[in-house]
Amino acid sequence: MAISLSKGQKVSLTKEKPGLSKVCVGLGWDEVQQSKGLFSSLFKAAQDIDCDASVYLLKGGKLASDDDIVFFNNKKHKSGAVYHHGDNLTGAGEGDDEQVSVDLSKVPAEYDKIVIAVNIYKANERKQHFGMVQNAFIRVVDESNNSEICRYNLTDNYSGKTGVIFGELCREGGEWKFNAVGEGFLASYISDVAARFK
Repeated sequence: MAISLSKGQKVSLTKEKPGLSKVCVGLGWDEVQQSKGLFSSLFKAAQDIDCDASVYLLKGGKLASDDDIVFFNNKKHKSGAVYHHGDNLTGAGEGDDEQVSVDLSKVPAEYDKIVIAVNIYKANERKQHFGMVQNAFIRVVDESNNSEICRYNLTDNYSGKTGVIFGELCREGGEWKFNAVGEGFLASYISDVAARFK
């Protein structure tokens, strides 16, 4: 049975799954359905909301290099420890919209935190924000048997926010922990998210 987390809660992945090495971090969201009234077509977002997941490998809580960002244009970290499975442009469909694999055993010792964030691509010009997104979640799955370890359903109101840090994997005293963050901010591009960690 997967652990259901609330904002700010942490779980030790190492204690929950002794010997755990490879995890898949799944992220999902749905676009809010517009009402079907007479004028609804006028208010429908002109384009699908394109949420982009990105991963930041931090040293001492800071982003030391742009090489430490894994996203749709840089799918694999130089260490081989983190792999982004690709970009979903609409959030349509059931289950995970984007996935990131992390081999915890391969993460070089100098990295203490792996942050997983999502931003809405071209949010400002498309006049889109996370208030137009619902059912957002992040989950951590044991890749060896595909069992879900923990899940965090984001329930805050992110209206007006164009980026959200969903969660983070933290190395603390030899343990790997997952922290449910759920922090909203303004970001239309990956570079805007990266600036928060420099």
